[in-house]
Amino acid sequence: MRKQKIRGTRHELALRRVLHGRGYRYRIQFKVPNMSRRTIDIAFSTARLAIFLDGCFWHGCPEHGSIPATNEGWWRDKLHGNRMRDCETTSHLAQLGWTVLRFWEHEEVSTMVPKVTSALSALSDRKSFAAASERC
Repeated sequence: MRKQKIRGTRHELALRRVLHGRGYRYRIQFKVPNMSRRTIDIAFSTARLAIFLDGCFWHGCPEHGSIPATNEGWWRDKLHGNRMRDCETTSHLAQLGWTVLRFWEHEEVSTMVPKVTSALSALSDRKSFAAASERC
């Protein structure tokens, strides 16, 4: 299991390449505020947008996730714990005012990019509105 890639996976690199090509700048492996040992795959820190690209096996994809037959009980607990940790991280970030987007590794980049760009657009509109209202 040590050989499994944690960051820089093929679908993460593909999404980053498209976003960077469109002029978006982001942080990778950004530490989750106030949570040790947790990172955001792609973070737009000023907009407070967190993007997670979850692997089907490790995060229990309903379409492609599976539980190994060997030591099934341990794997069931391990994968359930991963899903609970994902939920805890998402709710923690939401409480801090972050918008969280989660994608499965089998999703096409062409479906991810519009969701990311529309979220960034909505967040920048909200921030510019807040800044304008503060001036009044």
